[in-house]
Amino acid sequence: MRLRDLGLSVGQLPPGPLNAITDVEGVRVGVVTLIEGEGPLEVGRGPVRTGVTVIVPHEGIAGEPLFAGCHRLNGNGELTGLEWVRESGTLTTPIAITNTHSVGVVRDTLALADAALHPELGSYWSLPVVGETYDGTLNDINGAHVRPEHVRRALASASDGPVPEGNVGGGTGMICHEFKGGTGTASRRLPAEQGGWTVGALVQANHGERSRLMVDGVPVGREIGTDEVPSPYDRPSETGSIIVILATDAPLLPHQCERLAQRAGLGIARAGGAGAHSSGDLFLAFSTANRGRLRSYKDEQPAEVVAVDMLPDGAITPLFWAAIEATEEAICNALVAAETMTGRDGITAYALPHDRLLEVMERYGRGPRG
Repeated sequence: MRLRDLGLSVGQLPPGPLNAITDVEGVRVGVVTLIEGEGPLEVGRGPVRTGVTVIVPHEGIAGEPLFAGCHRLNGNGELTGLEWVRESGTLTTPIAITNTHSVGVVRDTLALADAALHPELGSYWSLPVVGETYDGTLNDINGAHVRPEHVRRALASASDGPVPEGNVGGGTGMICHEFKGGTGTASRRLPAEQGGWTVGALVQANHGERSRLMVDGVPVGREIGTDEVPSPYDRPSETGSIIVILATDAPLLPHQCERLAQRAGLGIARAGGAGAHSSGDLFLAFSTANRGRLRSYKDEQPAEVVAVDMLPDGAITPLFWAAIEATEEAICNALVAAETMTGRDGITAYALPHDRLLEVMERYGRGPRG
């Protein structure tokens, strides 16, 4: 179930055919979901409510880097490899998202998988991009349940089709605006006169306070308070984080990718997030254009001019709106797709109730009943 399945939408631009990051040609997504056990927390045994999400920008990205940029809204989190993205303006690896304490194993596995593609280089070097959010409210986060085989399986399963959402992959145990959250995706396609480009977003949503939640400008979180749908927390909280990955086929240079990444924060704000003090809100944007024009920095290269395509800065604003709307709807899709989950010690994160969401949206003149 997604936001548009309920007859609701946000923004003005149309989505791509899948309304997903995989609407950007060549981008693939794979997930592995780990759900096991119930009852009291026993570190190393469970309950397990976690997983890993992998985004593959295109096959062979190590040898054919893509222009990329990144942004930090609030820095209590991790997205590895960003220093090289900032320095080089390129993305050279797949991207993964998992829980906070599994970043290391996921990063190492991606590096080894990358090296396995180049057996002729015994000292192959890689700086994978791996993000995280904290799922310890529901998950045995210190139990080291995400293992190398799970990362390899997510890579192997990566598809350019519809993207699973809600309680899946790295988003399995996540909480968003004190409802059950998780993985969400959406896309926007510009009209032909603005280039016809596509922007896709994928989020791992684990942030936000209930009373702040907005859907298409409607104060849903105030209308469906914790007195009606209990919070998994003892008191109102904005504890948590969100990772946003943006992909586009528009020909953007690194500084333009960075500017695009910044706009993810506006999409988060439209849904009621603010980059709270203890939140890790980290964003990466990459462009699939110019593929094959760039070579790995590891290659010995002649001193020759390389021609690349770029969109004029004065034409980029429609892409900003596409990024904003796709991020906002991806968060909403994570909330709508997520199902109620009980994790460690009987703690329950309740799903956003669809019937009540529709009632609230109707009262504010939105949606199929508006």
